[in-house]
Order: sequence, then structure tokens, then C-alpha cells
Amino acid sequence: MFSWRSNSQHDQENDLLHSESKVKELRAALGPLSGRSLQYCSDACLRRYLEARNWNVGKSKEMLEETLKWRSTYKPEDIRWHEVAVEGETGKVYRAGFHDRHGRTVLILRPGMQNTASLDNQIRHLVYMIENAILNLPEDQEQMAWLIDFTGWTLSTSVPVKSARDSINILQNHYPERLSVAFLYNPPRIFEAFWKIVKYFLDAKTFQKVKFVYPKNKDSVELMKSYFDEENLPIEFGGKAILQYNHEEFSKMMVQDDVKSANLWGSDDKLQSIGNGHSGAEVAPEPACHAAPAS
Repeated sequence: MFSWRSNSQHDQENDLLHSESKVKELRAALGPLSGRSLQYCSDACLRRYLEARNWNVGKSKEMLEETLKWRSTYKPEDIRWHEVAVEGETGKVYRAGFHDRHGRTVLILRPGMQNTASLDNQIRHLVYMIENAILNLPEDQEQMAWLIDFTGWTLSTSVPVKSARDSINILQNHYPERLSVAFLYNPPRIFEAFWKIVKYFLDAKTFQKVKFVYPKNKDSVELMKSYFDEENLPIEFGGKAILQYNHEEFSKMMVQDDVKSANLWGSDDKLQSIGNGHSGAEVAPEPACHAAPAS
């Protein structure tokens, strides 16, 4: 027993040393960084990119440099709620007021509640919500969980394949190892045709994180409940909680988070107070937590 434990500890120490060595190697390969790029590239960030590329420093460097280019032009950390609030009026994507059993932030997506036509704005709203989920991660967590409710979803309300591909590419390429699991709850049979196309845009690691849950399939239901407390899980996902999306209340939370984000990234030129009723979900307030920069 003692020998086994020692070997296990030895393996863990070796893994840690290997990880630290790779992080140093990647940082050296990136060269000098400044400003937000330097802030973004924490050791934890570099580890996520290395993990996403199986610890290949060259491939990780290429991936991370593409993200830094994207962030310098798209500026996801500068998106403010008042710019995307109209996208959130129906609660098609919002941060839940509960965590999963591991303490991870939860995003609820309801594609059947689509309310706008601009694909660019829809993606911008999703990016904002991903950044917000990361901003609100507990200090000991780096990943989020997604719950996708297909109530009301039809082919006519689904996003075009190109938009789905673009959204997936952003998640995979610019937020690697940020998604822990995505539960697709009770999708209609017609979704299968859409999925057959979309799944080819997923890399192997992301594909493994997508779980289909059907109320009549005991194994899939049990898997989902292993991630979530039934008391917290909304009834739309087979749980016991009743969560009513309240756009006004959610907006108040997002405006507060915009201030937190501006303080984190050192930008506040776009902050505005919102008095036009654009707000969000009726969810229990979460304890304040100081997250590392979104990365």
C-alpha cells in the first residue's frame, strides 16, 4: 500500500513538473507580451491551450496566437450588456443562479427562444455570456457547464449552420478547456438532421463533452443528476426548481458585472447605466468571487 501511494505521488509530481516545464516553454516561445495579452496569458491560460493541443508547444503557440489576434480585434472583454441586452430579452442564454456539484458556473441556453435576426449580434451576445460565466467562476474552477433546453425548438428557429459553425469555432479555438460538459435536454427528433451536420465541426475533445439527455432514458437522466443537485435543477431539465427568467433583474446583475469586468481589464469607457428595462433572469444572487482574467 505504501509503495503504491508513493508511486502515485511520484507520478503526480512528475506530471506537475512536466506541466510547469511545458508552460515555461510555451511562454518562452510566445516571446514578450504586453497589456491585455500579458494579462490574458496567465499560467492557467497557457495550461488550457497546452491541454487542448495535447501538450504540443508548437500547436499550442499557434492556437494561442490566433486567440490573441481575435481578442485584439473582437475585444470580447469590452462588450457591455447594454450593447447585447436586446438579445437577452427572452432569456435564450443566461447565467444560472446555481452551480453544478463541482461548483462550476452554469449557462442555460434555450434556442427555442430565439428573438432576433442578426447572426453577428447573436454570436456577440453568446461571447458576452461566455465571458460573464468565466468572470463569475469560483477561484478553484476554470470550467463552466451548459444546460440546453429544446422546448419550442424547430428548424425554423434554429440558427443557420454557418452561425452554428462560427459559434463552435469560437468556443473551441478561443475558449479551450472552458467547457466541462454540455447537456442537450430532450431535443426533438427533427434535431437529429441538424446535429448530423453540426457535429462535424466539433473536435474530438468537445464532442466527448456533449451529452444527450432524454427523460425516458434512465442512464442519461442519472448522468445529468450526477452533475446537478435535483433541488437546483430547473423543472425544464427534470429537476425540482422553478426558475422564471426576469430580464430586468438579470440586467441589473449584468450591469454590476460590467463594472467588475471593467475593473479587471482596466476599461470603463463604455459603461452606462440602463434605465430602459433591458434586464435578465430571476435567479438567486451568487456569492461574490474574484475570478482570474477570462482566458
